[in-house]
Amino acid sequence: MAGAITVELIDTLKNTVRDLLRDTARAFAHLTYADLRIEVTEVKAAAAENGASKFSGDDYGFTLGVRVLAGHRTIAPGYVGLTLGAADVPDIERVIREALERAYRRASVNAEMKADAREKFGPLGAALADTRLHPIEVREDTVPAVYATDPRSVRLADMVAYATDVSRQVAAVDSRLKYNSISTLTQISRELFASTEGALIDQAFALTQGACSIVAVSAATSQDLYDVLGHQRGWEILLEGVGESLIRFPTFRDFALELAREGVALAEAPVLPTTDREVVVVTDPHYNTLVSHEIVGHPVELDRALKMETAYAGRSWLLRGLGEHQLGKRIASPLVTAYSDPSLPGYGHYRYDHEGAPARRVVHIDHGIFTGFMNSRQTAAIFGGAPNGHYKATDAALVPLIRMSTTVFAGGERDPREILKEVDRGYYVAGHRIPSIAESRENFRISARRVHEIRNGELGRLYRDGGIAADSRDYLMNVDAIGSDFLLYPIPNCGKGQPMQTKKLGNGGPTMRSRARVVGG
Repeated sequence: MAGAITVELIDTLKNTVRDLLRDTARAFAHLTYADLRIEVTEVKAAAAENGASKFSGDDYGFTLGVRVLAGHRTIAPGYVGLTLGAADVPDIERVIREALERAYRRASVNAEMKADAREKFGPLGAALADTRLHPIEVREDTVPAVYATDPRSVRLADMVAYATDVSRQVAAVDSRLKYNSISTLTQISRELFASTEGALIDQAFALTQGACSIVAVSAATSQDLYDVLGHQRGWEILLEGVGESLIRFPTFRDFALELAREGVALAEAPVLPTTDREVVVVTDPHYNTLVSHEIVGHPVELDRALKMETAYAGRSWLLRGLGEHQLGKRIASPLVTAYSDPSLPGYGHYRYDHEGAPARRVVHIDHGIFTGFMNSRQTAAIFGGAPNGHYKATDAALVPLIRMSTTVFAGGERDPREILKEVDRGYYVAGHRIPSIAESRENFRISARRVHEIRNGELGRLYRDGGIAADSRDYLMNVDAIGSDFLLYPIPNCGKGQPMQTKKLGNGGPTMRSRARVVGG
């Protein structure tokens, strides 16, 4: 594409960025710290609808973000975020220098206003503490992208033909399929992070995704389903599928065809009846992907728990105040362990977060005991503990937030078939659809793709439009079996922040058995 930015631009910027940060640290009075992020993405996408091409595109993204901590009487942050284009490249050194200067001025004014307020409002003003960062190991590193087929080498015409062919095959599955939408994308991105502490980190990522949406209509009702497969790999995953130990899915064509057949079956199924009491529920790994996301992942993001960021997805019942929290207390069955781990493969994988902190596993629930939060350098300095590398933004122009990497329930040792056979009467809840979560995540209702009645250890009647409703602690405390079938799945659209940032990440878990009300409709 003529005039497009490519990821190779990062190679030309490393020395420039290093020099500018060194000059900034020397030139600006009362500057405590500064960091800079630059991200370049090259992306191709194609979609089809009801067997006809819908759209296609070949584009790039080029963003810049700066954070400065400065001040005389107090220390406060200043931020600048810019979305750039090809016209900015010849003058990029000036653009970066001006962004650093603007962020420094914002930090300085912010610090003076906070200092005035702190003096004016006495005990109330004391809440305006200095912004400080917990120390980390400063790194210089280069991390390459992983792929068999370079996303940049895929012909857009081939993507259009593939999406259209899959859409046509989905439409031919059954006459009751009245609508389908197929979308594909493949991209490569590079992120450059540098700081006045001396960090210089260059990370590259490949990502490919296929999404399928269908509507099936029966004489009585309609059923719409949507699902996504994807991985931090190249175009090959859509054509060949993935057979790794933790991530397994078929070719995208087979994935879409199976979703279509499931939609037809569900359109003919009755609505799940609502129970008036708790019953035994066995949940599959795909359903537990959303459970781990909603009732573990979001409430253990420390900025949310500290009420520093509560927009869109609320606070956390795990921390009411610095002296009133659930740390060290039992919140789940001894069988339940949950953690976030950026080293796991898939959408949530990375080696460093967006402030250069080395990413590491953080255990949230250890055999039922609540043990810790995802954090940033700033929240680690406030709450204690070492930074664990979970400070991420959707792109470099946006201020990072504490975000899940790959948050999961740990696998167990039980055969999932045996877990099912032990149930005389209950429900098997499979696939996730829509969450409805309390403001502080203390209770939830999460709908499933499909629900089967369990009778005498066997799957029985299929139901549609239902799921589980439960108190989060009660649900986790009632877990009495964990399967050995641990799997990871992509979450393509996690939203957080104001303005909202949408981010791709990973979640997962094994088959689990607990007790809850099942709710239909």
